[in-house]
Amino acid sequence: MKAVSLMKLGDLETELIERFPTVEFVFTTGVSNIDKEDKQTLDILFGYDSNLDTTFLSDCPNLKWLAWYSTGVNKLPLKYISDNNIKLTNGKGVHAKQMSEFIFAYILDDYKKMRTSYINQIKKHYNSKMSGKRLSGQRLLFLGTGSIAQNTAKIANTMNMEVFGINTTGHDVNGFSETYAIEDLKEVISKADIIVNTLPETNETIHLLTKYHFELMKNELLFINVGRGSIVKEEVLVEVLKEKIIRHAYLDVFENEPLTAGNPLYELENVTITAHITGNGAENKAEVTEIFSKNLASILNNDDLIENVVDPKNGY
Repeated sequence: MKAVSLMKLGDLETELIERFPTVEFVFTTGVSNIDKEDKQTLDILFGYDSNLDTTFLSDCPNLKWLAWYSTGVNKLPLKYISDNNIKLTNGKGVHAKQMSEFIFAYILDDYKKMRTSYINQIKKHYNSKMSGKRLSGQRLLFLGTGSIAQNTAKIANTMNMEVFGINTTGHDVNGFSETYAIEDLKEVISKADIIVNTLPETNETIHLLTKYHFELMKNELLFINVGRGSIVKEEVLVEVLKEKIIRHAYLDVFENEPLTAGNPLYELENVTITAHITGNGAENKAEVTEIFSKNLASILNNDDLIENVVDPKNGY
C-alpha cells in the first residue's frame, strides 16, 4: 500500500514510517511535486494542497482514500470523489479548539470595548469612565451546531450565556438550551444578541442569509463569521453594514478570498477583519496526523475508516 502526502510533516514523517512499516510513504510538498509513477500507484493521498483538482485526481487511478487535513472540503472536486467511490475524511474537531478561542476573543474584544481602549491609547486619551457589557444572560445563536459550535458553547455556558443553535433538522445537541431546524431561521434570528456562523459550504448554505434576514436581527446584534464567506453575498453584507442594520461584524472568511486592497469591507468602521486565520494552529499537523493514523490502522486491520468520514454528496 502506498500513501503519498501533500505536505511535509517534519518529525511526524519518521513516526508514521516506524508506526506503519508495511506502508510505503512518499512525502511531497504538494500536487506539483508528485511524479507520474507515484500518481499511478498511490492508494492513499493525505494532507492539504489547495491546488488539488479533478485533473490531478484523474491521474490517480488506484486512489481509494483521500485524508484531507482541513475541515472544509467545499473546494474539493466532490462529484469526482463521489462518482469514483473514493473515501474521504477531514480534520474536523482539530481546528475547533482554536476557533472557539477566536470566537470568544472576538466577543470579548467587542463587549469589553478593547478596540476603543486601543484607539484611546493611540490618541493618548485616558478614559476611566468607559464601561463594557457583561456576557451573562446574552443570547448566543450558532448557525451550525458541529464541533466548533459545541466547543464554543462550553465556554459560553460557563459565562452564563444562553446558547441556542440552528442545524439541519433541529435535533438536540449537548450544551444548547434550544435547537431549531434551518427552515425556522427567520423565526429564530430575532432572538439573538450574537450570531456566529460555523456552517460549512453546501448547496443549502450558499447565500442562506439575505438582507431580509439581517433586517430581522436586533439592531445591536454582533455578527461573527468563521464558517464560510458564501453564507451571504458580499455586496449584501457591505450594504447591511453601511446602513448599520446590525451594530458590528467580525469576519474571518469571505465570499472571495483573498480580499483585494480595494475591497469595500476595509472601508467600514463597524467591521473587524481577520485573514482566515481562526483555524490556524501550531498543533494542527500533529493532531490531524493522529486522526489519519487511527484511520490508517483501521484500514489496514479492518478495511474501514473510523473517524471524520465525510459524505462527498453532502459535503460534510
